Amino acid sequence: MSVPDALHRATAPEPPPLGEAPRLNTRSLREQVYDYLRAEMARGGLQPGGFLDLTDIARRLGISRTPLREALLHLEAQGFVSVFPRRGFRLNDLTLDDIRHFYEIIGALEASALRSVGRSLGPADFSRMRQLDADMADAVAARDFDRYYAANLAFHDVYLARSDNARLVAQVRLLKQRLYDWPRRRSMVQAWEQHSMVEHEDFLRLLERGDIDEAAAHLQRVHWSFAVQEPFIHAYYFAAGPGAP
Repeated sequence: MSVPDALHRATAPEPPPLGEAPRLNTRSLREQVYDYLRAEMARGGLQPGGFLDLTDIARRLGISRTPLREALLHLEAQGFVSVFPRRGFRLNDLTLDDIRHFYEIIGALEASALRSVGRSLGPADFSRMRQLDADMADAVAARDFDRYYAANLAFHDVYLARSDNARLVAQVRLLKQRLYDWPRRRSMVQAWEQHSMVEHEDFLRLLERGDIDEAAAHLQRVHWSFAVQEPFIHAYYFAAGPGAP
């Protein structure tokens, strides 16, 4: 399949059954190109640290440079790329300072969200979170990072999805993409994943006791604490050598 075909098929809707109104694809070309670039970043087709050849990418996609530049400017606003005068777009590396800052922000935002919605959580939510933790344990045993990552996101989304602060939730999800999808690593540090599940269990016990403030503090001071997680962070991101995730 050619790249333009892949771009088209990834965004074109299936034809509706006879008699039903067509489901029109209202997404702009910029949005489609953005999704394509994000998918390439996650799978490792585009690597941090390099400059992009816009002419080559536009040619392979069968588009003009305009929607490509618009998509890249969106990625710049999200922190994935930087623009250099007369040199173009450079894909940003993920540095140790970046990771530290992201952990500080995510911890503060998730704790804030939990304080605002924690009282609305009940037994069904706790049961759902325990099931997701069990799914994570199965994924760790199978060394299936994609499955582990999806269950981990869903665990935190149980309470994040209750928040009516859409900007807060969007920022948390974006920073997690910056941490884990640039590119998506297929390996895992099993000791880290197992440690994270222990933290989840401690967190759940606090929620079930109704101690929302302590649960929020646990998120910020333990689960998303750079100091607590730093040994695992070094093993996960920098084991291949300093300076490159």
